[in-house]
Amino acid sequence: MLSLIPIHDENPTRRRAWVTIILIAINVVVFVLSPASRSLNGEPSSAADICHQEAFFRRYAAIPRELTTNRQLPLTVSDAPPRIQGNQIACPVGRPTFDKVPALSALYAMFLHGSWLHLLGNMLFLWVFGNNVEDRLGRVRYLLFYLLCGYAATYGFAFADPNSTTTLVGASGAIAGVLGAYLVLFPRARVTSLVPFLLFLPARLPAWVVLGSWFVLQWFYAQGTSIGAGAGVAYLAHVVGFIAGIILIILLGGFRRPGGPPPPRSWEQWQTPYR
Repeated sequence: MLSLIPIHDENPTRRRAWVTIILIAINVVVFVLSPASRSLNGEPSSAADICHQEAFFRRYAAIPRELTTNRQLPLTVSDAPPRIQGNQIACPVGRPTFDKVPALSALYAMFLHGSWLHLLGNMLFLWVFGNNVEDRLGRVRYLLFYLLCGYAATYGFAFADPNSTTTLVGASGAIAGVLGAYLVLFPRARVTSLVPFLLFLPARLPAWVVLGSWFVLQWFYAQGTSIGAGAGVAYLAHVVGFIAGIILIILLGGFRRPGGPPPPRSWEQWQTPYR
């Protein structure tokens, strides 16, 4: 999938985005402690590791059938040694030895990732766009906004395929909400992005181009299937999260400009006084 890769925006803030920084730190720490961090691409190297990772996600990740019924599945993958049948790996299945609260699994899933690439891609988008949305909303409202977008994306994905037992992990639903908010708040902000079909050369583009093209791609890939075939990407969750971000930024008063001292000026802005 070709998509613009944002690396920096020219949109100063009035204060340090501590909530965004803390969210990134939590995501990184949780991933490092999870089984998926043991390989670069998220693919376990042994049969035992495959089953261990699957058991971990079954316990903590969001599962549509559990979310839509608000009941834990009666069977789950266990950490017992797997069975090898030819080229097939059969992970042992049994009754869960833990009590899972489906609504909380939607929260846990926001801080789980399937690979280093999955994690780093999500954190890059959050780092570039999260600080300005946090600056506009304030820290408490921004954290509430982030979590609500994540819940909306997760449950939206679940109700689109309520019988699915596929595990859903990642912060991308919540971050999609941040992107939607940024688009309506700062559509003309300049975003330096890498352009794939120009051999990843950087280009300064308005936010509406970068984020608008991103949303169109997510919408396109979400048509016909909620998960990209072979990619394991929940495009529908991205779409729902993005739309939720647009709605919530309005309901939470994002268009009201915060008070306080003006943001620091760039070198170019020093040539002319504030107006």
